Amino acid sequence: MTTRIGVTGATGRMGREVIAAATGREDCEVVFAVNREPAGGTVDGVEIEPAAEFESLVTDREPTVVIDFTGPESAADYVAACADAGVAFVTGTTGFDDEGYEALEVASEDTAVLHAPNFARGVQALVNVVGEAVRNLPGYDVELVETHHNAKRDAPSGTANRLLEEIEANGDFGGRTHGREGEAPRETGEIGIHALRAGDITGEHEIVLAGNHEEVRLTHRAEDRGVFAAGAVDAAVWIAGQKAGWYDFADVISE
Repeated sequence: MTTRIGVTGATGRMGREVIAAATGREDCEVVFAVNREPAGGTVDGVEIEPAAEFESLVTDREPTVVIDFTGPESAADYVAACADAGVAFVTGTTGFDDEGYEALEVASEDTAVLHAPNFARGVQALVNVVGEAVRNLPGYDVELVETHHNAKRDAPSGTANRLLEEIEANGDFGGRTHGREGEAPRETGEIGIHALRAGDITGEHEIVLAGNHEEVRLTHRAEDRGVFAAGAVDAAVWIAGQKAGWYDFADVISE
């Protein structure tokens, strides 16, 4: 069965990659792609239409699922329209505040919604193992360094926050420290967090656990944005058959 896909943010870094990934698969069809500014032109043969027409396109083109990599405010608008139309929604947008997450959760009552800060399978593997590493090394100092391109908006990244949640759930920590300046000796139980922004780096995350005269480093490095797009399309194909509810990329990987 062909999964009919709508794409938002179609001329952005990830939008272009998603269109390329989806059009390259025999089991997918991109039925529309929208962008706020500018619209017009094509990406991999797909016409780019105005985002203002999103609601009518969802109704007229009958997508199975919409893939979104835009911003928190626009994603909230898109998911509401998908919920009204009963269209599944996959988003890799990060930087949501509580109100933004609530919009996704409300929509998940009426349609299938999958949110993931990262669609790389290797990152999901890293999430799976970091908790075990923290449990096995109680009392070790933990530092997290994440690096992205110079246009990345949110810091720490959504992926870093997901890793931090896993670290905190599996150890005894007293809080997070974002960078250090001046006289700043390490506090017991703190997690050090460092966000680097430079050039066109796709994405790197490294967790350092140190103590007992040893250190363990867990690292994921994405060398091309296509890995995120491929994962998002995998998620779209998977979620097309799911009932209304809230899903995570781990659900896709586990099957």
